[in-house]
Amino acid sequence: MSLNIIKFDPYLKPYEKDIEKRLADYNQKLKQLTGGNIKLSDFANGYKYFGFHPTADGWIYREWAPSADEMYLTGDFNNWDTFANKMTRLENGVFEIEIKNSIKPGQNIQAIVVHSGNILRRVPTYATRVVQDNNTYAWCAQIEDTFADFPWTDSDFKPSKTPFIYECHIGMAQDKYAVGTYTEFKDNVLPRIKKAGYNTIQIMAVMEHPYYGSFGYQVANFFAPSSRFGTSDELKALINTAHEMGIAVLLDVVHSHAVKNTNEGLNQFDGTEYQFFHQGPKGEHPAWDTKLFNYGKNEVLHFLLSNLKYWLEVFHFDGFRFDGITSMLYHDHGLGSAFTNYDMYFSMNTHTEAITYLMLANQLIHEINPKAITIAEDMSGMPGMCLKIKDGGIGFDYRLSMGIPDLWIKLLKNVPDENWNMGQLWWELNQRRVKEKTVGYCESHDQALVGDKTIMFRLCDANMYTGMNKNSGDIVIDRGIALHKMIRLLTSSLAGEGYLNFMGNEFGHPEWIDFPREGNGWSYHYCRRQWNLVDNKDLRYCQLNSFDACMIDFLKKGNILSKKAKSLWLHEEDKIIAYSKGSYIFVFNFNPNKSFEGYFIPTHTDGSYRVALTTDDVRFGGFGRVDDKYRYTTHQNESGTDGIKLYLPSRTAIVLKKLPKR
Repeated sequence: MSLNIIKFDPYLKPYEKDIEKRLADYNQKLKQLTGGNIKLSDFANGYKYFGFHPTADGWIYREWAPSADEMYLTGDFNNWDTFANKMTRLENGVFEIEIKNSIKPGQNIQAIVVHSGNILRRVPTYATRVVQDNNTYAWCAQIEDTFADFPWTDSDFKPSKTPFIYECHIGMAQDKYAVGTYTEFKDNVLPRIKKAGYNTIQIMAVMEHPYYGSFGYQVANFFAPSSRFGTSDELKALINTAHEMGIAVLLDVVHSHAVKNTNEGLNQFDGTEYQFFHQGPKGEHPAWDTKLFNYGKNEVLHFLLSNLKYWLEVFHFDGFRFDGITSMLYHDHGLGSAFTNYDMYFSMNTHTEAITYLMLANQLIHEINPKAITIAEDMSGMPGMCLKIKDGGIGFDYRLSMGIPDLWIKLLKNVPDENWNMGQLWWELNQRRVKEKTVGYCESHDQALVGDKTIMFRLCDANMYTGMNKNSGDIVIDRGIALHKMIRLLTSSLAGEGYLNFMGNEFGHPEWIDFPREGNGWSYHYCRRQWNLVDNKDLRYCQLNSFDACMIDFLKKGNILSKKAKSLWLHEEDKIIAYSKGSYIFVFNFNPNKSFEGYFIPTHTDGSYRVALTTDDVRFGGFGRVDDKYRYTTHQNESGTDGIKLYLPSRTAIVLKKLPKR
């Protein structure tokens, strides 16, 4: 067998047997699940059988609880009589009950599991709506016909080929000191995203989680959209409206772990820890204090794959960003590993069953929707993550370029910008595996959480409280605004075939994100987006916002992210980086003090150029030192190299477009 992954990266040749086994394990499991005669999407139908489904005169509820001795259903419909409605045990650990007439939409219910004499209150595993009871504070399923017809109008929608992703969180997306809703996001935030030019949103914290401050990463109820934000229909309306605006919607899916809670989660649902998870230390994440799925168990694969199909088909999500992939790939979860050599990817530490699951997940998603987008959050750089399965890969479309935001934060924290290494920037921003696409970004939600700072806040800190007025003349703010734009343009144009921004960071949102918790008096002050700042035309936030919108528009219209970058000029002392992408030339002067007159940039071809974009435009908070009307014509220098002479203001980036020959 000759796999393309090895042709793309010959350094993988010593690991050919490992990669062949990766593919063999996948094919074996695929055949085992489908019998070789149905599609994987036909296997992943758990949500159509389990959970609650309406009948002609009531509801039927089914549950898989193999170690339960008995099961009952209780709730508002029977005045919470624990043992009034006993479920029937079927084959393979499945329980079933049909309730006629008495259950109504909106009522709260719980499953009762009897295991080894213990009476356990549980939330159904396939519950599509889960709420916290206001009186008891217990979490309960709530009857809702999630599968009822919704008036979708998006049948012709297809995601854009190049994703410009706006990462967002529904609850903190409003200006108010409270949890935002799906409807408020649809009405208030989607129009901003459309105007800003982003064509994709990636929504965090949709899958129900008991603790708001977990940012949605400790999921309890995998089939339930968070009730904090509204109803299933309101989430569907948000997605439908996004599609009408030409915006794809990705779900931040968490299949890497689950919350430990037993009263509202999967943990010990049937009384055992091994129903969904590994037993003992193998089933515990030491850093996250969460439970780890047993990906070798077919029933677990059925649950997780059905979960993906559910979000795709019932809610029309256009794909997923898979959280915590590195934790899944390795038995030690990649904790403390630098991944400095290929041996670390193919060893006893590699979690082959998790890799098989990720391959199955990608196969399923693209089988259901060939245009769907899958993004892997993997910091390890696992080879083949974003190659097709037939080529020896795992099947994702993109990986997040997680090293780039770390690079920027380290530089901003530890190195004055006059000492930044131009060669390091060029090398780091262009590093990725052959034939594997990445999503580049300067910062995500991670850099905005308490304990860290956004790029703008790290550049300007306390001066943002006093110096963001357009008339302030604050030199710290001037520096911050200049570098904020340059960092974004450099990263977006070089670091990937897609681009991501966390909501509010496009306009330099101040401060950090801190969810309501005991330590801050349960305050929402830092758990919201202050849109009033960017809407105030007397403040400089609107200038950063204008630049970001123009940058996105330029990158999209020029199809910049699909073009290969070619280095034209790097100069450490001058702090200049210049490169070409197609018919465009990008020139960055990171020098904090020096502006250069008549600076020669080699083009290696003759022609004429005009300014297509500059960070120094007055509209963007610059000083207007770049003439965007001037026609730059190439000439040869003393060594016979074609190039152009430019005036390069300090802390400024200029993009030039080659003009058609007359």
